[in-house]
Amino acid sequence: MPLTKRRRAMLLAAGVMLPLPVLTGCSSDDDGPPPPAAWDIASAPRSGTTGTGTLRWALDAAPTTLNAFQKTADTGTQRIAGAVLPSLYTLDARGRPQRNGDYLTAADVTSSDPKQVVVYKLNPKAVWSDGRPIGAEDFQAQWRALRGTDEAYGTAHNAGYDRIAKIEPGDKEHEVKVTFAKPYTDWRSLFTPLYPKSVMDNPAVFSAPAAKGLAVGAGPFMVREVSDGSVTLVRNPRWWGDRARLSRVVFQAVPAEKRAEALIAGRLDLAEVDRATARRIRATAPDKRAAGTKQGSSAPGKAGAPEPSLGSGREAAGAEGGATGDTDKNRSQTRALSRFTLRKALDSAYTQLALNGTKGPLADERVRRAVARAIDRKALAKLVLKPMGLPSEPLGNHLLMAGQPGYKDHSGALGDKDTNAAQSLLADAGWRASDAGRQKALDGKTDDRGRRHSAPTATATDPATDSATDSATDSATGMDPATDPATDSASGSASQSLSGTASASATNSERPSDAAPAAGDAGRSGRLGEAAVVRKKGRPLVLRFVLPDDRTAAPLSTVGERIARMLEKIGVRTEITKVSGESYFRDHIATGDYDLALYSWPASAYPATDGRPIYAKPQPAADGSLVVEQNYTRVGTDQIDQFFDQALSELDGGASRSLVSRADARIWAAAGSIPLYQRPQLIAMRKGLVNAGAFGFATPRYQDIGFRR
Repeated sequence: MPLTKRRRAMLLAAGVMLPLPVLTGCSSDDDGPPPPAAWDIASAPRSGTTGTGTLRWALDAAPTTLNAFQKTADTGTQRIAGAVLPSLYTLDARGRPQRNGDYLTAADVTSSDPKQVVVYKLNPKAVWSDGRPIGAEDFQAQWRALRGTDEAYGTAHNAGYDRIAKIEPGDKEHEVKVTFAKPYTDWRSLFTPLYPKSVMDNPAVFSAPAAKGLAVGAGPFMVREVSDGSVTLVRNPRWWGDRARLSRVVFQAVPAEKRAEALIAGRLDLAEVDRATARRIRATAPDKRAAGTKQGSSAPGKAGAPEPSLGSGREAAGAEGGATGDTDKNRSQTRALSRFTLRKALDSAYTQLALNGTKGPLADERVRRAVARAIDRKALAKLVLKPMGLPSEPLGNHLLMAGQPGYKDHSGALGDKDTNAAQSLLADAGWRASDAGRQKALDGKTDDRGRRHSAPTATATDPATDSATDSATDSATGMDPATDPATDSASGSASQSLSGTASASATNSERPSDAAPAAGDAGRSGRLGEAAVVRKKGRPLVLRFVLPDDRTAAPLSTVGERIARMLEKIGVRTEITKVSGESYFRDHIATGDYDLALYSWPASAYPATDGRPIYAKPQPAADGSLVVEQNYTRVGTDQIDQFFDQALSELDGGASRSLVSRADARIWAAAGSIPLYQRPQLIAMRKGLVNAGAFGFATPRYQDIGFRR
């Protein structure tokens, strides 16, 4: 799928979120199983399924388009495209491209000098649902529509297509020959999904709304009906591959806040859920600690293994509405939820702390680095991931997730959490605490649990690292880290408007006593005395921390408040400002109206292509404005751009990954974006459903999903 466009569509407001071999050449880091919790799928042989049935799959919103290359495409569009259109390459659990034998018998770079040439050998059985063979004319139409030379298409994604010089039939039947004007390392990202020429030849059809449907496809399913709030797929009678085990798939729009209600009412079979709903499902298991292992999992590392308890079953069952489990209604809901099992994995997306480097104190790299070194990323990862039994290591790379080929932790380019080092960086930039302020901090400072301690040090204990405090905070706030705005609230899909869906922080009565005040509490972390704030020329260092004010964004609010407390320890005050989820991205992130913010990006199997626009150095436009592409922190360097440009043109896979790695180290050093953790993916799945679950990076194999006999 077009990741650059997908990134736009999935940019999260919530950890906000606005599925490839490795190139020629490989290394040892390509081998081995996925890391723990990379995926959690209920695997079963196709022969063990009924061969019929309807799957009801939740989306956050009904897609407005069925064209994955449209600017308004979202993850609902991507899901549907994956079931009804050719994907020449799919992803495995480690995010590596794999040739899809249903469409390709081979695909190779046959020449690199003087021009890169790729020859695709198509499966002779591959035909569109109207009976026409898939061929070179479809590749040509898609290239012409997406290469960026025809404004009538207005596409959101032309990366790679703009490097193609020509496309023609190959020397043999069922071959397509693609010649590039410039070398392109990520050529496997192209033509997935592949649309028929009837869509790409006509700008009006290309931009048609979803209600028009998709008349021609070439997948195990085809679009039967698009109605208000749902898209129904049925088996494709011309499909040449393994017959789909389901008769129908209905993608149903169910907002995150109504997901639990829909599960209880029996209207859904598969849905990404928030943390509160996940707890309720786990509480229905006879033995919660063993529940994860009873269902069976194909996930390497056993993501469903026993995990820490998140509270009693009575508390979890009563998480909504204050029910205690004693009422008939609650018992009925518990019985309904007991029909589901919870699948969980680390999502192919990550949450970051963004530092706006265009203005104010954060325009100084020393101040950005000080803020970054005050943050305990390990504590934040533990806060979000450990309660769900997921690996809680912080993410050490902007461009690759743990387990992807080439992943390395480059956070050392910035440095670990070190309060003293952070204070020294601030002092070097001219921000110092007054003598009176330092003495006041020494004389009266107490920790977040009321215990007096000496001046802040690199080893000072942050409450975020205390498991008991984590548990208390989790219980008090109902924090739902699974619901990042970037992931369609709770479904992992993004809103088409690119707005985050993160929720507001807990109310005063719900927040732990040591939490930083929310916007309603004067909008700032007020426990830091005026004299303790570092100052420059008499002006205190205050950073505006913008967070989405939306019920489903509670995780971001909790993480944001923890960060605010961490910054207090180096004399930095944060003014927490809550804004509506609808305007969070549009009016604040995209426009640069913030100092600090939390949002998420989907990961990519093609980091050279998809990473560049996010970290490219902003360039001045003719009208005086700043062209930032997708670099919403506005922090970049010429050297980072050069590494990306070289990586894109390097056809040796190992060399390209090395250049991407060097770019990531420079991105860390620039301190505009601080990756915190991979987001959790929590999936409610009806018992008896197989070959589905928490996919992580892996591309679903739609024809294998079914119900047990």
